Amino acid sequence: MALQALIFDVDGTLADTERDGHRPAFNAAFAEAGLAWLWDVPLYGELLAVTGGKERMRYYAERHDPAFLASPDADRRIKELHAAKTRHYQAILEAGRIPLRPGVARLIREAHASGVRLAVATTTAPENVTTLLTTVLAPDAVDWFEAIGAGDIVPAKKPAPDIYRWVLERLHLPASACLAIEDSAIGLRAALAAGLPTLVSTSVYTVGEDFSGALAVRADLADVRLADLELIHPIKTS
Repeated sequence: MALQALIFDVDGTLADTERDGHRPAFNAAFAEAGLAWLWDVPLYGELLAVTGGKERMRYYAERHDPAFLASPDADRRIKELHAAKTRHYQAILEAGRIPLRPGVARLIREAHASGVRLAVATTTAPENVTTLLTTVLAPDAVDWFEAIGAGDIVPAKKPAPDIYRWVLERLHLPASACLAIEDSAIGLRAALAAGLPTLVSTSVYTVGEDFSGALAVRADLADVRLADLELIHPIKTS
């Protein structure tokens, strides 16, 4: 039985979106709303321990601006900030300022051409996924992916396995027939909890994390071919 599907994380895996995309988009949303919040590169790295943009803002406010959360409209303001952040992030993507990481485009194209099914499992907003794929991969790239699990489609974010289970249900495949590709320990934990063999491609923010349980850990996908994944996958071609 051959490897049947690749399930990609997005932020940090497909592209280095966190430092150069999401972070400045959050800062632009904060400035637009008149907030004195500023997430520099080191601070944002710490905040990535919390998955989900709205959850990340709440976590930050609890520690640095409790008065913000004391407001009766705090939940509404967080939702509005996140919507503004997504708008700014979309503009960054559409300007082509965030390229795919090394080897990503080649591996996706190779899998698509070989009949290996493709899916996405991420906490980022659905529109962020589609804009990234169509802008830097191909205009019809979204159609190559049979399932795109993104945003708030499940209530529990990674490291909970829910988003991966959602994707597996739509692929109608057992976890053992798929391979997840992640960049972080949090993502790895989510994939493993869903029973997925996982390859880690470390990103700028995740180098040095604990990737125990991964099939392999790579600096990027530049030298990773589909045949390599089939060799390391627990279910070999028979």
